[in-house]
Amino acid sequence: MKKYFYGLLILLFAIGCHTTKSGTATANDEQLESLKENDTVTIANEEAGYEIIIIEPGFNYWVASTAKPRGYYSQSFLENRNFQYVIEWNQRVLQPQRYSPNLYELQINYNQGIDYGYEVNYLLYNYFIYFQLTYKQRLGPYVPRI
Repeated sequence: MKKYFYGLLILLFAIGCHTTKSGTATANDEQLESLKENDTVTIANEEAGYEIIIIEPGFNYWVASTAKPRGYYSQSFLENRNFQYVIEWNQRVLQPQRYSPNLYELQINYNQGIDYGYEVNYLLYNYFIYFQLTYKQRLGPYVPRI
């Protein structure tokens, strides 16, 4: 699993036919199917000088189909959890003999004093949840759940 990190944060991270009774997929089903193939999410803010690129097969689909909807969590909740997850992530990056360097390749530069906005915090938080569930990891005291 290759990860490429740019700017602020992280380059994170079933083929089948789903048809309706009439034999054609609904617009929503088609969108979800296309997300399975598109495994790159990019968020950029040139004014603040950061860019997040998440390349993780299945993450885009997971956010659209499984994650809590935008607005479910407050921005302050997301910021607090992200800060805790980032601390644990960065500690694991610095211990490649203990934690797989294939999972924890590069540190995340996340400053709690910067307002990254809701969307950045939402996607980063959901990446951490997706990562923990997918790779059976636990980043901190919270049990990852949806």
